[in-house]
Amino acid sequence: MWVVILLVLITVFNQFSNVSMQTAGTETVEYSQFLAEVRNGRINKVVIENNKLKATTTDGRQITTVAASDLWLINDLLKYNVKFEVKADEEPSLLMSIFINWFPMLLLIGVWVFFMRQMQGGGRGAFSFGKSRAKLMDERQNAVTFADVAGCDEAKEEVQELVDFLKDPSKFQKLGGRIPKGVLLVGNPGTGKTLLARAIAGEAKVPFSSISGSDFVEMFVGVGAARVRDMFENAKKQAPCIVFIDEIDAVGRHRGAGLGGGNDEREQTLNQLLVEMDGFEGQTSIIVIAATNRPDILDPALLRPGRFDRQVVVPLPDIRGREQILLVHMRKVPAHEDVKADIIARGTPGFSGADLANLVNEAALFAARGNKRLVDMEDFERAKDKIMMGAERRSMVMTEEEKLNTAYHESGHAVVARLTPKSDPVHKVTIIPRGRALGLTMQLPEQDRYAYDKEYLLSRIAVMFGGRIAEEVFMNQMTTGASNDFERATAMARDMVTRYGMSDDLGVMVYGENEGEVFLGRSVTQHKNVSEATMQRVDAEIRRIIDQQYALARKILEDNRDKVEAMTRALLEWETLDAEQIDDIMENRSPRPPKPSMSQAAPQSDKDGKDGAPKAAPNAPAAA
Repeated sequence: MWVVILLVLITVFNQFSNVSMQTAGTETVEYSQFLAEVRNGRINKVVIENNKLKATTTDGRQITTVAASDLWLINDLLKYNVKFEVKADEEPSLLMSIFINWFPMLLLIGVWVFFMRQMQGGGRGAFSFGKSRAKLMDERQNAVTFADVAGCDEAKEEVQELVDFLKDPSKFQKLGGRIPKGVLLVGNPGTGKTLLARAIAGEAKVPFSSISGSDFVEMFVGVGAARVRDMFENAKKQAPCIVFIDEIDAVGRHRGAGLGGGNDEREQTLNQLLVEMDGFEGQTSIIVIAATNRPDILDPALLRPGRFDRQVVVPLPDIRGREQILLVHMRKVPAHEDVKADIIARGTPGFSGADLANLVNEAALFAARGNKRLVDMEDFERAKDKIMMGAERRSMVMTEEEKLNTAYHESGHAVVARLTPKSDPVHKVTIIPRGRALGLTMQLPEQDRYAYDKEYLLSRIAVMFGGRIAEEVFMNQMTTGASNDFERATAMARDMVTRYGMSDDLGVMVYGENEGEVFLGRSVTQHKNVSEATMQRVDAEIRRIIDQQYALARKILEDNRDKVEAMTRALLEWETLDAEQIDDIMENRSPRPPKPSMSQAAPQSDKDGKDGAPKAAPNAPAAA
């Protein structure tokens, strides 16, 4: 194509050059004037070429004109003794002839070559709709191993046999064993499912092909199925290898579950994936690993034996797992000797692997802003506070009355939390605004919790009411700051009655049905197929629990007015109180001054002061 374009440019340039050279210094005149010059004897020579007359005058001038259909022109030239020359039409050059005759064919050949190269371009051209978009990494590019994956020891043990099979298939085949063709990794977002899949390929030293479930689905029906076929064809060429499909729920949803039928493109893609994983050709050296955090919405045919017949749960890490994850990420930053991973892990319940990686990164950024050479414990404390609650809003202007009301509010939460049974210890209280919260009270569990008893939940409800009651008792007013407390307390009491069977009156029965999709066992409970009388009993029981805990929290605060007043004064003076200072106040001692190196940031809690604040995770620090 470039050669043809170059030849055309050269030809056009030559043509214009010839014309310009020929017409330089030539005067164009009218035909009548030309005849007058001939009759007056002022024309010396004439050249007749096509329909043009080029004449030379007796004084050396060059003139030209367009010849008319004049039959007497030759007689006039002979009559007045004018020399003339007749030139025949110039034949086009060989190059121009070839170009004119073959240009259409060359154009067709060039277009055909262009589209053929696009079809073979590996997914970027006009005909690449059906090409797989999977990214392939060979064993040299993938350096991730099990040493880089921490906090999920059980999951690593479960996938260890995949590594053994890829290294030595005969070990299993000689006993008639068959390795699972598909492994489904299930877990919360950020728990390391993709990292674990890469570690399997890195340990086995095999190619790793990764793709997202959304990459299969297009607006054209059949494109996704073609991409699935192409992906498995490429995988067979790389066998043994691992094919990783992230967020498989984008293409593997339950067929026919939507309103008005299913999506034809998505269902055809899923059908093709089921056929490819059926193993008609007996391809046992390709292992498909998929990841999702919504296993409940996957099609049952996808989870049957022979396809994704093994599910590996990648849970949120416990305290030991969080410590191991922190040690992995802290290898990348210069940490001070006072940084203790076990202390940080104890203060971050409910954190996933991604959260902990972000924690280490934020701590390094805080150290860099302070021009430090090492990342110390204070940087980690500030990073933890920022991740849990957002950046401080110290520039926010609050009136003295609002600041005093916030101090009483948080003191009420803290005192009730310290004096209710089975309540988590109060770790820190602050009146520094963060995010949408005007003040925060943080409770850290002494150990990770996986189940909650009735007394603990009742204490949580009482703690949530402590802020509003303190406003009523000490400020003689009510503000909107407790709206989110009431919302969470009501939801918790409703769950106790309708889901957990913690009501003596209504017994162990679920008074609601899960509507919509379940997310890791958590769903919105809506009352269905329940009589009006039963619903009234449910509402009455919820009201009884709330009123009982509200009265309990009020009694605690009225009996400990001195402690609330002392904590409020300390908050107004120092803005933040830690656990040791809170212990001093609860033991009727003067609170010790804050430590010089103490971070002036407040830790995780639920948010007071604004509606719509997010709820805490099951294992997150409980606070109000």
